[in-house]
Amino acid sequence: MKIGLISDTHDNLPRIEQAVRFFNRNKVDFILHAGDFIAPFSLNPFKYLKADWLGVFGNNDGDKQMLSQKSSSRIKEPPFFLTFDSRRIALTHVFQELEADIVIFGHTHKPEIKKTKDNLFINPGEAGCWLTGKSTVSILDPGSLSGEIFYL
Repeated sequence: MKIGLISDTHDNLPRIEQAVRFFNRNKVDFILHAGDFIAPFSLNPFKYLKADWLGVFGNNDGDKQMLSQKSSSRIKEPPFFLTFDSRRIALTHVFQELEADIVIFGHTHKPEIKKTKDNLFINPGEAGCWLTGKSTVSILDPGSLSGEIFYL
């Protein structure tokens, strides 16, 4: 199974559209967004995803009610837990030590993958490209407890 990871899109529609094309081209099975969508209009490109998705709110998401409504309640309060390939996954915005095999987070805008003996921590970086000038996403393989960062 391949899970696309994205975070900190910050209303940058051209970069969000680029990430959607990347995920579709790579045939990911599901997409997780680690927060900071910002405004409800930034969800428009997500309707072109060929896989379903979920996300969590970030610290800069303003109109949570409209974001929730426009996403058909796909955006949850962090941390949000789910299971893929028998792996417990925690999706959050700001890094936290959580009881999970895989912790996906954002907030720092810095892509990072850290693996310990039993856990994987992934920050896909910033898809929005505002802070670092680099737009990044990640693909996670929960079964093999591995991930990879991609520059868009």
